[in-house]
Amino acid sequence: MPIPRLRPDACSLLVIDVQERLLPTITAGEAIAHNCGLLAAGAAALGLPILVTEQYVKGLGPTVAPIADRLPSGTLRVEKTRFSAVVSETERFLREHRRPTVLVCGVEAHVCVLQTTLDLLSRGWSVFLATDAISSGQADQIAPAFARMQAAGATFTGTLGALYELVGDASDPRFKSILPLAKAVRSPGRIPPVG
Repeated sequence: MPIPRLRPDACSLLVIDVQERLLPTITAGEAIAHNCGLLAAGAAALGLPILVTEQYVKGLGPTVAPIADRLPSGTLRVEKTRFSAVVSETERFLREHRRPTVLVCGVEAHVCVLQTTLDLLSRGWSVFLATDAISSGQADQIAPAFARMQAAGATFTGTLGALYELVGDASDPRFKSILPLAKAVRSPGRIPPVG
């Protein structure tokens, strides 16, 4: 069985529902949004396809600035009401880009992130969860959600590890763009810990 790896030519980034009216309710929300923004910037620097979903924008507002400001122009944003981000536009985007791996970040761990992860896995994608860029409004829901996603086949990583694994080599010219992002990663310091 092959070991799951993050490779820039085989990976897409999916940012789930980090929105203006939702973020203040999220455990360690500022750090989560910051790390999601770093992943978006790193994905852009490495040429990964990026998809952002937004749950019921009228009620929850748009994606927060720490992420939106780092997205390349033309990044696809999909508005949804379904909790899973695997709606028709998402599935079409991922199939068109033909990348077998999806790096996931966003909120909420026990609702949209969980249901998205289960749907992606059931459709054959390999899923990596950036655990320091995923949270919930209810801290006690985070660990059970991660346990369920890991049991279903998702792989844990962190923002820092994902950035370094995706660039892979300090001699890669793109490493100069990744290094300042790696140095800026914040620990959400949430309890309970993942794992």
